[in-house]
Amino acid sequence: MVQRVTLIPGDGIGPELAEATRRVLDASGVAFEWEVVEAGDAVLQREGTPLPESVLDSIRRNRLAIKGPITTPVGEGFRSVNVALRQALDLYANLRPARSIPGLVTRYDDVDLVIVRENTEDLYAGIEHRVGRDAAESIKIITRAASERIARFAFDYAVANGRHKVTAVHKANIMKLSDGLFLESCRTVAAEYEGRIAFEDRIVDNMCMQLVQKPELYDVLVLPNLYGDIVSDLCAGLVGGLGVAPGANIGTEAAVFEAVHGSAPKYAGQNRANPTALILSGVLLLRHIGEVAAAERVEAALRDVIGEGRAVTHDLGGSAGTSEMADAIVARLEAAAAPSS
Repeated sequence: MVQRVTLIPGDGIGPELAEATRRVLDASGVAFEWEVVEAGDAVLQREGTPLPESVLDSIRRNRLAIKGPITTPVGEGFRSVNVALRQALDLYANLRPARSIPGLVTRYDDVDLVIVRENTEDLYAGIEHRVGRDAAESIKIITRAASERIARFAFDYAVANGRHKVTAVHKANIMKLSDGLFLESCRTVAAEYEGRIAFEDRIVDNMCMQLVQKPELYDVLVLPNLYGDIVSDLCAGLVGGLGVAPGANIGTEAAVFEAVHGSAPKYAGQNRANPTALILSGVLLLRHIGEVAAAERVEAALRDVIGEGRAVTHDLGGSAGTSEMADAIVARLEAAAAPSS
């Protein structure tokens, strides 16, 4: 059976990373058909929008997409394409695993965390306006429906993946109504899993300190949108940085897989960018469609290449380019698939 997937190359280093990821997934043993569509800055110049309706139609049709990073202007210009995709397709769950990779030197050796971030509301709802000339106001939206939905996703993920504990992260000591509702919703859902998955909660600032001091105490974290964005970057820092941080945006009708990092336009076209994060996002895609064995093959090949430390990009301690690192991973996959003599 051929798996059809929308491929959005993105901006900056995105096309190089997307091509490397496509090649690795094509070597996974799963048959893919790629529908390539464009979004981002180049499309904005041509079509007047960074997110044409044709892109959304492609994702709705295929129900799966891999997206290279897309530039988001700071302080001006169009709003984030990433946020627009999540809202347009109701991709309510942002999944960001953070797992140590042998051979990648960091301060920690055994981090294995999963961040589950609510993706559709909170301050990212984009309800903001000027209050006079010298002030601006943003409105934080938290609903019971979205909070219970993301909490249930976190607990279901924990059950399906052999995890043991879910920690709800909040600031309900100060934002007693909004974050209080999020925490109340998580507690309501947690009661349905009592005896199967442990539950606790942490205030977000304390959670950041705890993760730096003793990340081994935590497992699956569930957070509102803004805290999830910040804490997932913190967790990426524990395992080597955004260059190795994958992400998935999952809804009931579609899922979009993307690296957490940005488009790094100054490195575009130089064959220097680390493809690890987007390839690991491809691993999440494989798991999402039930191709668990293929996912494990790809992840093992990637981890072996990083562990050897030769055919890796400069930020990982090597001198290989993006395409050469992909070559090495593909070679590992092909060697593993070849019949023994």
